This record gives sequence, structure tokens and C-alpha cells, in this order.
Amino acid sequence: MEPAAAPPSPPPPAAAAAAVAAAAAPGSAELVCAQGRNLKAVLCQRCGSRVLLPGAATFARRELLLPAMRKKAAAAAAGSGSGDVVREHWLVRDMFSFENVGFTRDVGNVKFLVCADCEAGPIGWHCLDDKDSFYVALERVAHK
Repeated sequence: MEPAAAPPSPPPPAAAAAAVAAAAAPGSAELVCAQGRNLKAVLCQRCGSRVLLPGAATFARRELLLPAMRKKAAAAAAGSGSGDVVREHWLVRDMFSFENVGFTRDVGNVKFLVCADCEAGPIGWHCLDDKDSFYVALERVAHK
């Protein structure tokens, strides 16, 4: 009978954070620091209003369906069935970390995040069942 192998030791915190940054898609790798947080400010793509300060959110992968970003008239004409599957997000744990964000009315148990200045969006998603998780889609915002 062979002796049981010792469990592998966990990676040091810096190595684990670097792995998170490396796991980001090639386009988002320069946006994530070694601790897995946003290196740059997160801005509205449409008006440039600041949504998050650098370091305010952590990189997260989660598959979410967000309605397509359209002007109100185009969205009404197309109906509410279309959207995009988004996989890379900034995860914000405290709603007071946002510099500028608005919330839609409840859609089931979800509120969508929009720019509070120009109402472009949705840029993100918040489930009412989880009070401490706000997701901002990387592809729906700008970084500077």
C-alpha cells in the first residue's frame, strides 16, 4: 500500500492574483492588476461619464444575458427578446463604490445598470436575490 500524497500547497497570494489577471481575455489583460482589480477608470462608452474609479471592482467571469444596447425607440420596435451573452465583468460588491450608475425598474428579480448621465445601457446587471453583487460588462464600457 502506498502512502497518501500530501495535498498541494496553495499558491502564494500574488501568484493567485497573477493567475486571475492571466485568465482574462487578451483584450482585457491590460485592464486587470495583479490583485484582480480594475487598473483603469471605467467610463460610459457614449458620454464618457465615470462609472468606477480604478481599483473599485474585481474581474469576474460569469455568463449573463443582457438586453441589446439600443436607443429607446429602436428597442421598442424590436421587442424585448434580443440580447447579448456577456462573459467578462467588473464585479462590484458595494453599490456605493459606483461614481455614476443608474438602475432600471425591476425586470423579474433583476435590475439592469445604466449610465446615470445619458441612460445608455444596459451596461450591467444586478440580481435582487444577491444584494452584494453588481456586474458591469467589460464590452459595454470604456476604460481610461
